Amino acid sequence: MEMMSVALVDDHPLMIEAVSSLLARSGGFEIVATGVTANDVIDICAREKPQVIVVDLNMPGDIYSAIEQARRASPDTKVVAFTAATGVDPAIRALDSGATGYVLKGSSSRELIEAITAADSGETYITQHFASRVITALRDSSLRRRAAEAVKLSIREQQIVRLLLHGKTNKEIASTIRISEKTVKHYMTLLMQKLHVRNRLEVVIAAQKLDARTMSNALHS
Repeated sequence: MEMMSVALVDDHPLMIEAVSSLLARSGGFEIVATGVTANDVIDICAREKPQVIVVDLNMPGDIYSAIEQARRASPDTKVVAFTAATGVDPAIRALDSGATGYVLKGSSSRELIEAITAADSGETYITQHFASRVITALRDSSLRRRAAEAVKLSIREQQIVRLLLHGKTNKEIASTIRISEKTVKHYMTLLMQKLHVRNRLEVVIAAQKLDARTMSNALHS
């Protein structure tokens, strides 16, 4: 049977020793490298290109940036966060940075092995009793990112959205801000792309649904 190459990065030597022993007993895994800092995550991925790298989040250095850089250095390497951090925010940051798995250190050894195996297959694995909280938070995070994109509207786009919210037609918008109706249609296409909607009506609905404070800042004239 082909062995799965795994690297371990944790600043607690006993944890590395324990996980190494667990994988050895389970069979099918080969530990190709170990490290103790966030920078080690990058170096190991660039040098060894393991199939899976298991990393702690509470180590010297910027671990989230390290995960991103490691994924760029070795795109085929999957990252599993193995951590005592039980908060939702660290989980979201790890997954957003490119981690495929998130396992709490209080989980069973079976869960860690399942997470490593799932990650190698390209599947996302989150500690079972923690997963629903993370999924809910990820949905909220997606909505926040969508709202943030609206803030990045250009001045002209802000003007057009404000007039749309007042029920103006393309012709009326063109006359008000002194551009051609064809140019208004061009901006409408850009707005649909930025707001992830399909038509004029959905642009208006998306604008209305955005957080009031965010839209107030974005549309302030």
